[in-house]
This record gives sequence, structure tokens and C-alpha cells, in this order.
Amino acid sequence: MSTPNAAPGPHPSPALRLDGAVALVTGANRGLGRLFAQQLLERGASRVYAAARRPESVDLPGVVPLRLDVTDPEQAGAAAEAAGDVTLVVNNAGVSHWTDLVTGDLRAIRAEMETNFWGTLNVVRAFAPALAANGGGAILDVLSAQSWFAYPGTNGYHASKAAQWALTNAVRMELAGRRTLVTALHLGAVDTDFSAAYTGPKGDPAAVVRAGLDGVEAGAAEVLADDWSTHVKKSLAEDPARLYDEIRAGIV
Repeated sequence: MSTPNAAPGPHPSPALRLDGAVALVTGANRGLGRLFAQQLLERGASRVYAAARRPESVDLPGVVPLRLDVTDPEQAGAAAEAAGDVTLVVNNAGVSHWTDLVTGDLRAIRAEMETNFWGTLNVVRAFAPALAANGGGAILDVLSAQSWFAYPGTNGYHASKAAQWALTNAVRMELAGRRTLVTALHLGAVDTDFSAAYTGPKGDPAAVVRAGLDGVEAGAAEVLADDWSTHVKKSLAEDPARLYDEIRAGIV
């Protein structure tokens, strides 16, 4: 995995010092979410709310378990009231049901959009007032290289992540006046349960989490956590046929 690339955020949104921060991580009971919570503690966060649909499944010492189904706006509002001191929100919760758009189960496709797009928006809307009241803070949205490319069997996920990318860019502009930094973290496959069905190369999830948190501390608008994300982002300015030729040839 290469050194991540980070783009500076829009002013006047400041960088956020993680030492002493109060963070909330969605989907914090496993995978990247658990690693985010762990690394935040290691970086000196004064409190880490580990949000999950089943808070009893959170097993990381030192965190504050919090019930949150991101698809439920009422639960998001209740979480914001319970964690009113938050200065960093990590939107990590996400799902992939391995669906295509033409032939896939519409319920599964809707579930991907409900979690990845609407869930992120629910959390942003619920926590934006608290972040502003606490000086602005930051939001880190965990996106994907698949925000930018389709792949057979995961196109419901692709569509939802493309929508989440657009959401992230939009709320970055909307919240800049509240001094809230919004950082997008893009990554390829990493070695967690989420990517268990994927048989291709997988990166180190701890390195991806570290890159995302480094980006927040640097005030970055966007972090490309690995070579694949960097390559795919660059391809957006080129003929898309070239990237899809690579994908079809299995060059990932």
C-alpha cells in the first residue's frame, strides 16, 4: 500500500486535533469501525462513542457503547442527544449485498442505498448542530474506490457509494460556514469481514484507518488510502473505456 494522497480541505474549515477529541464511530463493533475506535483511543481521544445496532456486541475496552441504527433518523437524533459533546463523527457503517442493478433483488439494492447514502445523511443531519456548538469539529466519511467505478456483482454498492461521495462533497460545502471539516476516505478492498467474499488483493485495514485519521488531523478534504484508489480517481479524467478494459482483464 502506498503513501496515501490527501487533498486540503476548503477554508475556513480547520484541521482537528485528535488528542483530546470526543469521537463517535458508526459500525464500531467490528472491522474498520472497531479499528477506528481503537486508534482514536491510542491517539488520545478523551472519549470514543462506539455506535452499533447492537451495542452489546461492542467488545473494545475504554469506549462508550451506543445504540445506533443509522437507517433510523430517530435513533440518530437520540444518539446525538446522548453524545452532545462530540467533535468528530466517523461515518463508517456500510453494507454490500453483492447486487447488480438490472437483475438484482431490489430490496437488497434499496438496503444498500438506505445504509450507505441515507444512513450517512441521517447521522450528518443529527450531529451537525452538536459539532457546530462544540466549535465545528470534523466528519470523516468512509467511502470506497467503488464510488468511481462499476463492477459486475457489486453495482448496487457502487451506486450507493457514488451517491455517498456526492453527499460528502455537498455537505462539505454546506458545513464549511460552521467550521466543520468534512473528509472523504476512499479505499480499495481491505482484509476485514466486509470483504471476505472478495478473493483479490486486500490492503491492511489498520493502515487505511491511520490514513483517514491523519487526513482529519491535516484538514484534508479527501484521502486516497491506497494505489488502487489513486489510480481509479486519476482515471476519471481519462477515457473510461481504459479503466474498464483493465477491470475486465482482472488488473486490480
